[in-house]
Amino acid sequence: MKTHEHSTDAATTAGQNAAAQDRPGAAAARDGREAARNTADGADTADGAAIDVTAEGLPSWLEPVARAARTVEPRQLSRFLPPASGAGRQSAVLVLFGEGARGPELLLMERAGSLRSHPGQPSFPGGSLDPADGDQATTGPLRAALREAEEETGLDPRGVQIFGVLPRLYIPVSSFVVTPVLGWWRSPSPVGVVDPAETARVFTVPVADLTDPANRVTTHHPSGHRGPAFLVESALVWGFTAGVIDRILHFAGWERPWDKAKQVPLDWRA
Repeated sequence: MKTHEHSTDAATTAGQNAAAQDRPGAAAARDGREAARNTADGADTADGAAIDVTAEGLPSWLEPVARAARTVEPRQLSRFLPPASGAGRQSAVLVLFGEGARGPELLLMERAGSLRSHPGQPSFPGGSLDPADGDQATTGPLRAALREAEEETGLDPRGVQIFGVLPRLYIPVSSFVVTPVLGWWRSPSPVGVVDPAETARVFTVPVADLTDPANRVTTHHPSGHRGPAFLVESALVWGFTAGVIDRILHFAGWERPWDKAKQVPLDWRA
C-alpha cells in the first residue's frame, strides 16, 4: 500500500476452526460488508468488467479465510478503528492469495528505499480511493484495490476473484482508513516493479513460511508500540500488513504457537 508448501494438517485445522465467534456489535460490520458484496455483484468497472464478490469455486484450503471474513468483528482485527466522525483518507489494499511452487502464497511488494514514508517496508498492493472508483461504502474499495494492484505490480485484475472484504481499519500515523479486500489469484499473470520510484520489488511469500514459528517475531518501536512481524523473503514484514496477516492466520486456524518474546527493534524512521 502506498503510505508453498501448506500442510494438509494445517488445512484440516483451518476448516475446523476458521470462523470467528459471532458477538453483539458484529452486525454493523457484517451489514457494511454485505452491502459491498451485494452492490458489487454484477456492477461494471471503468473498463466494463464486472466486479463480483463470491466464494464460489475457491480451493478448499482458502475456504476458512472466506468463512472468517464473513464473521470477524473489527475489534478482533485491530484496536485501531476508523474515527466515528468519518474522518480519514479512504483507501484499500488487495490481500491476494495464489498458489505457487510451494503451495498457497500471498502477494506483497516492497516500497522504494528512497521514499520519505516507510522506505523499504513490505506491504500489500493498495492506495487511496479515487473519485472514479465510486462509492467508498460499497464498490469503491474493491475497484481501488484492483486498480492500485495493477498500477503497482502490473497484475491483470481479470485474473482475480474477490471473495471477501474485511472491516475497515485505521492507521493513525497516516490517517488512512483501510479496507482489506480479499482475492484469489484464479488466473495468475506476470507481476513486477512498474515504477521503481515507488516500488523496490514485488514478491510472493508462501503461507507455510508465514506460519513457521521460526519466522515470527514481535517488533518494538521506540514509541512503545509492539506488533507481530514476519522475517520472510529477506524482508521484515511488520506494521499494518503484518497485523492483517497475523489475524488472518489466527482466524483461519492456520496459526502455530510462536515465541512472542522474540523481539526485533525498530528505529524512529520506521
